[in-house]
Amino acid sequence: MNALGMIETNSIPVGVNAGDAMLKAATVELVAAQPVCAGKYIVIVTGEVAAVRAAVAAGEKKPEAAGMLSESVVIPSPHPD
Repeated sequence: MNALGMIETNSIPVGVNAGDAMLKAATVELVAAQPVCAGKYIVIVTGEVAAVRAAVAAGEKKPEAAGMLSESVVIPSPHPD
């Protein structure tokens, strides 16, 4: 694992759609995709740094995500634990 990427949305359907775009945009592995509380949804992926950045960018650029994106982050070279 070279990087972790995550997006959080304020809508479950938008989160599912953004996660789909993330997985189609680059060669990344899905770590988690789930609701975290009422109406919020997170998608976490792992892979090469460039692939994770491309995947997160694809999730952010979904037209439905405009105004519904709560947070996104890419962590290159995370500690193995």
